[in-house]
Parts: sequence; structure tokens; C-alpha cells
Amino acid sequence: MQGKQQNLAQGNVGNPPELKKSFKARHLTMIALGGSIGTGLFLASGGAIASAGPGGALLAYTAVGVMVYFLMTSLGELATYLPDSGSFSTYGTRFVSPAFGFAIGWNFWYNWAVTIAAELSAATVIIKYWFPDSPSFLWSLVFLLLMFGLNFLSARGYGESEYWFAIIKIITVIAFLIVGVLMIFGIMGGKAVGFSNFQIGGSSFHGGFFAFVGVFMAAGFSFQGTELIGVAAGESENPRRNVPIAIRQVFWRILIFYILAILVIGMLIPYTNPDLLRGGIDDIGVSPFTIVFNKAGLAVAASVMNAVILSSVLSAGNSGMYASTRVLYAMAKDGMAPRALGKLNRRGVPVGALLVTTAVGMLAFLASFFGDGAVYNWLLNASGMCGFINWLGIAVCHYRFRRAFIAQGHSLDELPYRARWFPFGPIFALVLCTVAILGQNMGAFSGGNIDWYGIAVSYISLPLFVLIWAGYRFFRKSNIIPLEKCDLSTHPE
Repeated sequence: MQGKQQNLAQGNVGNPPELKKSFKARHLTMIALGGSIGTGLFLASGGAIASAGPGGALLAYTAVGVMVYFLMTSLGELATYLPDSGSFSTYGTRFVSPAFGFAIGWNFWYNWAVTIAAELSAATVIIKYWFPDSPSFLWSLVFLLLMFGLNFLSARGYGESEYWFAIIKIITVIAFLIVGVLMIFGIMGGKAVGFSNFQIGGSSFHGGFFAFVGVFMAAGFSFQGTELIGVAAGESENPRRNVPIAIRQVFWRILIFYILAILVIGMLIPYTNPDLLRGGIDDIGVSPFTIVFNKAGLAVAASVMNAVILSSVLSAGNSGMYASTRVLYAMAKDGMAPRALGKLNRRGVPVGALLVTTAVGMLAFLASFFGDGAVYNWLLNASGMCGFINWLGIAVCHYRFRRAFIAQGHSLDELPYRARWFPFGPIFALVLCTVAILGQNMGAFSGGNIDWYGIAVSYISLPLFVLIWAGYRFFRKSNIIPLEKCDLSTHPE
């Protein structure tokens, strides 16, 4: 009997290996936090304030925060009813059409697989703060092997590492907010400043409508990563309990962190300060967080923030590797990717999908040949729109799911978690995501000369998505699924 039980555990007899239910509520919360609190807050927030003024930045981030709230509740309803590591691909296939699921799945995989490469490129730049003459290739290899190892061990290995990465960022933001409030009231770092910096030029808004739209885009990029909870739900111990807890906590924490941080930066640093425009990964010495800590008399601010931002970059790459691997595995199980990628080892890790995703991450090695900053920016721009397409997919899938649920005679009381404000929520998110997608690079169309290169880099993901969707629809004869025929079956718990 003991030998038989051992064989069953190893997957040699009985059912094949399955994904392990490894994540607790704390892991889900920190996975979503870790995916969204990063360079967008620590670096890009300064540029947002410089472009639109403190009032414009606050308004833009609040608007995106409301949109993310609706997206998170939509995803929460889907993920609690049908927790699946395929997440977006699975929901699109079931509730819209197989072609839509195919396109949204590959879009999600590409987005986060390229994020691995982009974040590795960023890490090589950041590490040179301490080791300026070291080779980029070496650091790319070290960090890539670190991410691969954490994901190869088990889902729990990824979850625990992301938990502690997120803790570092949360502690940093809380310390920043405490120091900032003390400085605002003159308890630390000199005399009180109050709201004087909000009144520069007679208004807290600056740059007009197009500046506001630009900050809206930046805010959207900053919040991307919250949707990773939908993928992680497939490996949660109790998704119907843990996912709603994580969604409620994550939204309010992120919104409070971002809004309060921008408020503190806007009150302490004039938006006319030219340093705020320097938001690159090689400008950590003048990031808004570093400037505020320096004003407070903390001499080691630059080194500390460099370490925090390095952990943020590695966290984003680590999350990208996990999420893209799981979605690729799920698509392989559904016949939308090579079948060989749909196999698990005894620890429940899709090693084939992990190896393919890691190979894409090796694009970061280009940083050692073509210059770190240039490669990072190119990769980031090329995948920038994919995140908004993923969000749009969530809104579409939730809208179709809820309508199919009612059309098939179900009661809303059957839902483990119900998103409020339906149908306003997903429709509102759909409209704002569409605006964000179309407005990716409006500056390329302004002026006398059209920036065709900028348009190509900014918008290339959109025609690729449509082409993949249309190609699958044509060759596989995939049509929109009628609401009455959407697959609402759930996995056994």
C-alpha cells in the first residue's frame, strides 16, 4: 500500500501530475501588489507630475484606479467561479470565442515574456550603480537564472519570493509616506511647505488635455500587474475565499499607495523641478523618492532606493515568468500551443513552457551588445499596448460571462463572488481601455511631420492581435459562441 501511494504521488499510477494548490491568501495579495508597485511609482511618478502638474497627476491616477477597480472585480467574479491558470485564454475561449481566447492568450504570453527581457535589461543598468565596469551579459545571466530557479522549484517558490519582494516595496512606500508627511508639516527636513507647490502658476494642473492623457497612459502602465491574480487563482488553496480577500485588499492598498505618494511628491517637490522629468532607470539618484529622502537628510537614500528598485525590477520579471509560463501551459492543454508544453513534472511545474518562456527572456542578453537603456526602452514600448489589450479582454469576458450566466437560467446567488455595478463596470473599463489603446502615442500624429517609427513601435501590438484573432477564426472556423451555448461548467474542487 505504501509503495502504491508513493507511485500515485509521483504520477506514475493513476492521474497525471496536476498544478499544486500552493498559494494562500497572503501570496495572492502580494502577487498582485508585487506586479503593480514598481518603477511606475518609484520613477515614472515624477514625470507624471512634471507633465500634468500635481492636480493633473492625481486626477489621472484616480481615474485609472477606478477603472482597475472594475477590472479587478470583474476578474474576481470570473476567477472565483472558474479558477484556472489559463485565466484570460480560458475565459476568452469559453465566453467569447476560441479565436478570441487564442489571441488574448498569446497576447498575454507575449506581453509578460517580453517583460522578462525588459526587466532583465533594466536590472543590468541598475546594478551598474555599484559595479559600473561589469559586463551586462553576466548580470543578465545571473538574474535570469535566479528567476528560472525560483519558478523551477515550485509554485510555492515563486509565491514566497514574490511575497518578500512585495514586502520590501511596501515598507519603502510606507517609510516614504511617513517621512513625507513629517516634512510637509515641518517636523522634519526644514519648514512646513503646505500646499504652496500646488499653487505654482496659479493652478495645480499643467500642460492641458494632451498632457493629462499622457499621464493617464503612464498610470495605466503603472497599475498593470494586478491582473496576475487571475492566473495565480488556478493554484490557490481556496480560490473562492482567497481571491475576493486579495482583490479587496490589493485595490485599496495600491490606490492609497499611489494617490498618497503622488500627493506627497506634489506637495514637497515643485512640478517645475527639471529633475522630475528624468524618470529613467539610470536616473535613480534624482527619482522623486530619492529627492524627498535626501531633503529629509537621509544620506544613503540613493543606495537604498537603488536596491529597492532593483528588487522591484526582479519582482516584475519573476512575475512575468510565472504568469506567462502558466498561460502557455494552459493553452497547450487546450490545443492552442504545442502539446509538449502542456506537461508537468512531479512538483506540478510546466517545465517545457518554462523553458520556452525563459528562452524569450534571453533577449535581454542583447543589452550587452546594443546598449542597456536602448534595448530596455525598445522592448518596453513594443509590449506596452499588450497590457491594455489584456485588460480589455477581461472586461469583454466578464460582460459575456454574466450575460451567458443569466441566459442559461442561473441565479446570481450561485456566484461565489459577485462584481458590483454590472454592466456599468465592465463597459466603463472597456471604454477607458479603448481610449488608452488608441491614445498610446498621439504625439506621433501632431506637428508637421508624422513619426512613423514611433507609430510602429507604439501600435504594432494592435494589428498583430487582430491578425492572430482573424487568422485563427478563418482557419479554424471559429465564430462567436451564442450566450446559451457558453461553457459554464466548473472544475471539481
